[in-house]
Amino acid sequence: MSGAWGRLGRFGDAVREGARVARDRARALRDEFRTSDEPERALVAPLVTGQELRHVGLAPVRVDETHRAGSQFADHVGAEVADALDPRVLFGLLHIVNPVAWVEAVMTPVRLAAGVLLLPGRAAALAAGAPEAVTREVDASPSDATAQPPRPVLPLTDEQEAFRALFRLSRHRPLADQLAEIAYRRRYAFSGDLATLAGSLLLFLERYTGTPLAVTDTHLHLLRMGRRPDEGRPDRRQPRLLWSVARQRITRIDCDHGTMRVAQFPMTIHFDDGSWIRVVNPTLRDDQHRFLAAVREIPGQRPAAD
Repeated sequence: MSGAWGRLGRFGDAVREGARVARDRARALRDEFRTSDEPERALVAPLVTGQELRHVGLAPVRVDETHRAGSQFADHVGAEVADALDPRVLFGLLHIVNPVAWVEAVMTPVRLAAGVLLLPGRAAALAAGAPEAVTREVDASPSDATAQPPRPVLPLTDEQEAFRALFRLSRHRPLADQLAEIAYRRRYAFSGDLATLAGSLLLFLERYTGTPLAVTDTHLHLLRMGRRPDEGRPDRRQPRLLWSVARQRITRIDCDHGTMRVAQFPMTIHFDDGSWIRVVNPTLRDDQHRFLAAVREIPGQRPAAD
């Protein structure tokens, strides 16, 4: 009998030792990935002079794909529209009465959020940090060299042309049609109205990649900035501000999960105009902790550290 207890004791010791080794390895792995945002803060600080820079994200935020078509277009009409994207039907579904006036309404929060006055053509794109490629169209000219390229559907004002170029929209289709398609495709990821602060943020997230958030004592900023270079390589990043909103206009930031996750950090940002947007930040726990500490004064659901 004593031999059996001895074997059980040794087995228990082995289990405890295995658990200890596993904990040590997990701790070492966390330490290996423990990072600081100091290099990014040094780069971004000159762009936010007069503000206390509290945090710069180390990974890009994006629209939460898991909610983009959350209901799978539950109604049959919606499913058909998703395929056809008939603007006349979209306008009705999105309650757009006057498409021309709606384009102007959509441009207004972009003016305010980006903090820039949109200028004609390439100047507007460069002012917002877009590469020169933004002025190139997806719609190529006909392959026949003798054919004349299609003319714009409607003449655009200088500001409308700047807006079109900034978000790389086609000049050969009405702006209202293209904006309605974006709003419909993303209607489960945001409040559904592009003419809001959430809508303006959605447009920038749709257009740009590699866009982390920066938090100051007065603002939330969306940055144009690439990833940190590998160790030993020079850091030639030149960050630009794409979009900004005063913190006082953010009413809540709700985290969608109850615990911190290594690779996913989904949250919903609510604004004082009633709009909201679901975003996800695939980053590490340290970066998540820094972000939550930077927005601690903003109400909302916060995850528990695991």
